[in-house]
Amino acid sequence: MNDFLIGGVRRVGRLGFGAMHLPTAPGEQRDNAIAVARRAVELGVTLIDTAHLYGWGANEELLAEALYPYPPQLLLATKVGVAPPGELCGRPDFLRGQVDEALRRLRTDRIELMQLHRVDPQVPLADQVGALRELRDAGKIAHIGLSEVSVAQLTEARGIVEIASVQNRYNLQFREYEPVLAACAEAGIAFLPWRPVLPAVTADGPVAAVAAATGATGAQVALAWLLARSPVMLPIPGTASLDHLAENVAAAGLRLTADQLALLDAG
Repeated sequence: MNDFLIGGVRRVGRLGFGAMHLPTAPGEQRDNAIAVARRAVELGVTLIDTAHLYGWGANEELLAEALYPYPPQLLLATKVGVAPPGELCGRPDFLRGQVDEALRRLRTDRIELMQLHRVDPQVPLADQVGALRELRDAGKIAHIGLSEVSVAQLTEARGIVEIASVQNRYNLQFREYEPVLAACAEAGIAFLPWRPVLPAVTADGPVAAVAAATGATGAQVALAWLLARSPVMLPIPGTASLDHLAENVAAAGLRLTADQLALLDAG
């Protein structure tokens, strides 16, 4: 199954795009970044992830420049909860201000998926999630997500408001959040693994072996493994390269055998 319903209602393709690596400074690299974002949509990507942290809003502005007016099938997800120079801040007034800024930068009156970038340990989770719930009720947010949370935090948040997604680090080599993935699968919550593609693939490891057998790249194998891992898995690989973008998108069509999956599962 190549589609998923965010919040049970908003259909997106299961292979998204993470915009974090797109350069935002004026010049040739920015022009290329705009081309990459536009090409992602042309290739059928319907979920693009960004955050206020990525350039302190510059990444959001880049996506608006590249893609506004947004095609109806595109879901833009962003994140709030981090203040310069990188301090967690989950105070409700701060979150409300960041959401308003995101609305302005993205040129929209509603954020389709607003994620709490990190849980601020200095602020009760109920206050942080409650602020996002109030913004949802006001029509500024359609769906609420969390990032880097435990099962206990996810459970607590779900007692306050409906949670549509969780974005935790997860890949072939890092599976610490397997219990969170299982909780998301049970509840039908989208799981967006960040850093989904391994930074390096050894020449003699299982990824290389499967890549050789399938004619795929190591990155495509890593993404195909994630897609096969759980029906709620929505990888969001990022790149600033048009060629790498096309390679990542093509991974959605790679089907691994049971034996290949078992080999990768074993590491």
